Amino acid sequence: MRFGPLRAVRLGLGRIAYETRIYFRAGDTVFFTFLFPIVLLGIFSVAFDGLGNVGTNPDGSGGISQATYYLPGMIAAGILLSGVQNLGVDIAVERGDGTLKRLAGTPLPVLSYFIGKMGQVLVTSLAQVILLVLLSRFAFGVELPTEPEKWLTFAWVYLLGIFTAAVLGIAISRLPRSGKSASAVIIPPLLVLQFISGVYLSFSLLPEWLQNIASVFPLKWIAQGMRAALLPDSFATAEAGGSWNLAGVAIALGIWLVAGLVICRVTFRWIRKDS
Repeated sequence: MRFGPLRAVRLGLGRIAYETRIYFRAGDTVFFTFLFPIVLLGIFSVAFDGLGNVGTNPDGSGGISQATYYLPGMIAAGILLSGVQNLGVDIAVERGDGTLKRLAGTPLPVLSYFIGKMGQVLVTSLAQVILLVLLSRFAFGVELPTEPEKWLTFAWVYLLGIFTAAVLGIAISRLPRSGKSASAVIIPPLLVLQFISGVYLSFSLLPEWLQNIASVFPLKWIAQGMRAALLPDSFATAEAGGSWNLAGVAIALGIWLVAGLVICRVTFRWIRKDS
């Protein structure tokens, strides 16, 4: 049975609720992709509060709190975990345990399957961002931006970032040879990427060669875009090149989005050919 595009989209929208329910039933997934950035924001905000504000003037005035400083990085990490790690591991496991093979025997179009997965990522990621912002504002007193252009920047960086991460998650789900090896194959590189992309450490503290490596990957650009949206403009001087370079953020993420779509189109199969 063949479905038209509109029918496939309707089926995909119907799967979003199903995929979201399955997501929240998996305790380990919820912790390591949904709660992990929230927990880290709380730890960093409390642990480093004694160091004082970040970016203070020579006389000790000014600057921003540790919670304010780490919030953009935690949102960027959440985008990476929700999209790349969540979908990369989840689809690899479904391929390994035969779920995708069973779906291949149903009339469900691949497009509907992808809409369900990406819709689940969007829903859970939005919930995560809202919790991060509420926690930072009401638990740690973070002063959020009031300028509309800052929130416009936040919106397009978030949307471009989450769709890029979701597409790349689908693409790398082909790497593990089995569902059992999915976490071991996907999680360690992503953890390293978080440390070199300005999430946990100031990007300017890294050696230039490591900055160059990180600049190849999308997480560095998502974190930079989030800092542009949530931090004072005076912090732009700490970025590579001394500016937020939002045009570079858009170009880099756009390239990764297109590359991910091409890889998904060429490589996705319900089952591995070598299985």
